[in-house]
Amino acid sequence: MFPIGRDQYAVAGDTVGEVVSEVRPTRVPTAPLVYLGVFNLRGEVVPVFDTAALLGFTGLDYNPLGRGGVAIVVRLPAGQAGLMVSALPKMETLGAPVGRSELRGTSGAFDVADGVAVLLDVEALLLPHIGSAVGADLENAGMT
Repeated sequence: MFPIGRDQYAVAGDTVGEVVSEVRPTRVPTAPLVYLGVFNLRGEVVPVFDTAALLGFTGLDYNPLGRGGVAIVVRLPAGQAGLMVSALPKMETLGAPVGRSELRGTSGAFDVADGVAVLLDVEALLLPHIGSAVGADLENAGMT
């Protein structure tokens, strides 16, 4: 789980490869704002996305690159991708579902120890952005 603004969000543990702190992505020219750039993870170029922007949040007092940035590296059929968050995530077991979430790329709200967390559907959230645009940007930057 990790915060965005005053709300809590979660990523299913079986999709998380690792959490990397002090990530400073290299910006890719002409990339959309949701796409923060790429970073090298043990020889693999990993695209990094602004999680709040993916969810459609704007105007938050939120800096995903603050204090070096933290990336939750998730595994997808197309490879790995980083979800940049502004604080170290914590492990939490989701309780019973408590409702739906109207946010794109989410799969519902769940009870947690200190309130409610919205579960991200990582594939639905990232796949529209990982496709050809990111591939083309990486290729143009000489990173593929």
